[in-house]
Amino acid sequence: MTLPSRPAWPRRFTVVVLCFAAVFIAYLDRANISVAAIAMKEQFGWTETEKGLVLSSFFVGYLVLQVASGWLANRYGGRIVLGLAVLWWSLFTILTPAAAMVSLPMLIAARITMGLGEAAVFPAAMNMIARWVPVTERSRAVGLLFSGLSFGTLFALPATGWLVRQHGWPSAFYVFGVVGLVWGVAWFVGVRGEPEVSQEQNPVGPDRAQGIPWRTILSTPGVWAITVNHFCHNWSLYLFVAWLPSYFRATFGLSITNAGLYSAAPWLTSFVMANSAAWVADRMLTRGVQATLVRKLMQTIGLVGSAACLLLLREAGSANLALMLVCSAAGLLAITNSGFGPNGFDIAPRYADVIFGISNTFATIPGIVGVAVTGWLVDRTGSYAAPFLLTASISAVGALVFLVFATGRKVID
Repeated sequence: MTLPSRPAWPRRFTVVVLCFAAVFIAYLDRANISVAAIAMKEQFGWTETEKGLVLSSFFVGYLVLQVASGWLANRYGGRIVLGLAVLWWSLFTILTPAAAMVSLPMLIAARITMGLGEAAVFPAAMNMIARWVPVTERSRAVGLLFSGLSFGTLFALPATGWLVRQHGWPSAFYVFGVVGLVWGVAWFVGVRGEPEVSQEQNPVGPDRAQGIPWRTILSTPGVWAITVNHFCHNWSLYLFVAWLPSYFRATFGLSITNAGLYSAAPWLTSFVMANSAAWVADRMLTRGVQATLVRKLMQTIGLVGSAACLLLLREAGSANLALMLVCSAAGLLAITNSGFGPNGFDIAPRYADVIFGISNTFATIPGIVGVAVTGWLVDRTGSYAAPFLLTASISAVGALVFLVFATGRKVID
């Protein structure tokens, strides 16, 4: 009897790589404005507070559709939801310069509309991972998925600095928007057919019509532990994404190009650490270590370590020392991608996409409030010491909450 040969490149790898690419593109399109905004501020005469409003406006739209995106992905599958979402936000990325030329309110409206599209990227991708990836590979799949934000930011910051210098700030939005349109073609052509994962691992099974147990999900302490820690993680994340170029330029007098380069380096550390920690987490789980211990260990090391680096960063006296501390903070923060990130699969594998939509709704608040508050604090104090202290404190609270309330046991069927 001849056994069928296994494909050298399983189809689930294509799905995971394209989901990673979708997150990469999402962060190209949201991180480029943190560098472009430096030139835009000079052209349009914005204050730091107005710039903060521009940087944070994206997250208004991003917040609104998080839960709906999780529900849509759970009901109709991540393929169609993610594909349409990338095409939508890529179009509004291309339209961003035209909106900015009209008025500040029009630019803010365009960024909000772009955020509506990006809201689906993580819930839909989590749905695809649940449908296509075996349990023993999910930490690595989620780690790679989340590291797309690091790699996208790593690429976006220096690339945007170069594009702004060579071709003007609008070029960054045109180039990155077109990349998203190309991805859309690859997605709908390359992702077809049924998942390879067995039925018991597939959250979209025959009982899907029973609906989502909202009351059970919302009353589960483990879900709120994920939600609180997603919020704390993103407070640090959005501080790095939105303000690092401005921090290096204002504090150490770097050029726009060099500010972009210095701001990109921490994301390389983050990319490496996210995938390394995910490999360690899956390895521990395979060897029989309880998922509760694995998730809490990753989350605590990541948040507490990152907080310590931010406290030290307030005293950094040189750009190189600051760079080392920011790289350490970003790398440690990435470890939490193997903590709260895959925890939804542990406690409710059928509804991980919905849980992510819920948690990311609250985790988007830092993108609105945290980014704007940072601008306000910098205007009031003249430095970044206060935002760094606030962010470190929030991380410490998150670590405590996860230690007390998180679990790796399956609690929702």
